[in-house]
Amino acid sequence: MSQTDGARLFRETWIASVREHFPGEPKPGYVTPWEDTPEWERQAAGAVYEQVRQFLTVSAGHASRLTREQKGRFVATCWTAQMFKHFEDPKPGYVADWANLPDWQKATDSDIFEAIEKSTS
Repeated sequence: MSQTDGARLFRETWIASVREHFPGEPKPGYVTPWEDTPEWERQAAGAVYEQVRQFLTVSAGHASRLTREQKGRFVATCWTAQMFKHFEDPKPGYVADWANLPDWQKATDSDIFEAIEKSTS
């Protein structure tokens, strides 16, 4: 899968998971379709996709043994690094530590890891 296709997988999984896990109606920006996603966000999604894919590769597939929380933490950490790359002074919510993320976002990050994992097996 190309990095662009991986970025799209990331975004589509994000949207589906937000719709599943977010309490109430999500903000429009949370569910913006790929075609309307800003370029910086597409780049960030592609970078995180690639980091997860490489992580799975270098672990020879054994990263699948991580807990669901560990998988989500990995995605969240990779995303935080992208926020620092794309924004000089990112909003605190963009770079919040795992412990400070809402449960819906933790579940969504875990879903993203598992979707990438499934796409590479």
